[in-house]
Amino acid sequence: MKRLLSDPRPGWKQKIEEQGLVFSTTTMDDGRKVEYWNEAAYYEFTLDEVERLEETAEEMHRMCIEAAKFLATGAMGTIGIGPQALELAAESLQAGDVDVYGRFDFIYDGQGGPAKMLEYNADTPTGLIEAAVAQWFWLQDVFPEKDQWNGIHEALIRQWKKMQYRTGMSTLHVAHSEVEESGEDWMTAAYMRDVASQAGWTTIGINMSDIGWDPNLNRFVDLDNFMISTIFKLYPWELMMKEPFGPRLLERAHNPRWVEPAWKMLLSNKALLAALWHLYPEHPNLLPAFLNEPGPLKEWVAKPLHGREGDNIKIHAAGISLEQPGGYGREGWCYQQYQELPDFDGNHPVLGLWVVDGESVGCGIRESDGPVTDYFCRFVPNTIDAPAPLSAVASSSKAGIAL
Repeated sequence: MKRLLSDPRPGWKQKIEEQGLVFSTTTMDDGRKVEYWNEAAYYEFTLDEVERLEETAEEMHRMCIEAAKFLATGAMGTIGIGPQALELAAESLQAGDVDVYGRFDFIYDGQGGPAKMLEYNADTPTGLIEAAVAQWFWLQDVFPEKDQWNGIHEALIRQWKKMQYRTGMSTLHVAHSEVEESGEDWMTAAYMRDVASQAGWTTIGINMSDIGWDPNLNRFVDLDNFMISTIFKLYPWELMMKEPFGPRLLERAHNPRWVEPAWKMLLSNKALLAALWHLYPEHPNLLPAFLNEPGPLKEWVAKPLHGREGDNIKIHAAGISLEQPGGYGREGWCYQQYQELPDFDGNHPVLGLWVVDGESVGCGIRESDGPVTDYFCRFVPNTIDAPAPLSAVASSSKAGIAL
C-alpha cells in the first residue's frame, strides 16, 4: 500500500455534493473550514494485498459472530445494555435475523505484517456514501484505466434482493435521526433507500421520532398509521432501548424486521474486542483487549463500550496522554493494546473494510493528523494497481440517490 499525490479535479466539491457527499465541510470554532473529502492524495493497493485483506475481514466477521454468541450468554456481564436488551440480542442472534452490512476498522501499514482490527461498526456504520459512491466517480474521472477496491454498491443491491426473497416483504421503511446536523445520517439513509429501491423494494422515508405504536394493531406504525413490517434504521440499538417505546422492542412477535437486527448490539459494543481476545488469544489480526481494566497492558487505549467517532477515548502510551471529550463512558470501558497508526508523511490512515452478508466488498480510508481518527479526519480514495474490470464501465447506476 502506497500513498500517492494527485491533482484535485476542477469543481470537485460540486461533484461530490451532487453524489450525496454534502457533509464534507466542517467549520471550526475559530472560523476555519476543514474538508473531510481529500482527493489531493490516494492510497494504492496491490491485488495481492486486497485479496489478503478480504480474507482477513471475512475471517474476522466469522470470529465476531462466535464472540457475539459468547457475549449473549452473559459471560462478560450485561455490557452496558442491561439484561433485557442482552436477552433480546441473544434471541435475535439465535433466530438468525438477517443483517445487511458493517464496517471494520483496521490498522495496516502495507509493510507485509498482519492488519490489526480496531473495532467493528456493525449497527450504524457511516462513511458509506464516500466509500461506495464518491470515490468510485473520482476513479472514473481521474484513473478510469485502474481498478478500485469497491464493490459496495452492487453488494448492497444483491443483499436487499436476497432479503426480499427470504422474507417475502416488499415495503421498506428507512429511518434516521433528525438530530444529527451535518446531513450525513440523512444522506446515508437516502442512499440505502436508493439501493433498496434498485433491488425492488417500495421504500418510505421516516424520522425515528415519527415512529409510533398503534395499540389496536399492537404494532409500530408510521405517520399515516401504516404498519411497519421491515425497517432500516440508522439509529443505535442501545439508544432505541432507552426510548419511551423501548419496552415494546422486547415483544419480538409484535416487531418489524429491524435492519440492522438486535443482535448487532453485540458486535457494535466494544466488549466485543475483549470477547474476541478471550476466545482467540494471540490471533495475529487481534490486539489484546480486556473489559473494565487494562489487565497486563502497559500501553492501552480505553474505549467506552458505546463510543463512536473517537469520543471519550483515552490513550496511555509512551509520550502520549490523551483523553477525548464526549458523552460516553458510564456504560463501561474496554481496554485495548495501544498500537501506533501507520505514518505516511504525517498522515495516519485507518482502513474501513466493508462487509455485506459476511463478504468483504470494499474499502474506505480515513486519515488523521494524530493518534485518534475523529470527526476531523479526512477521507482519501483508493485504487488497485491493476486494470479496471470491463464491467466497471457499466456501473454508472451508482449516481442516483433517492432524496
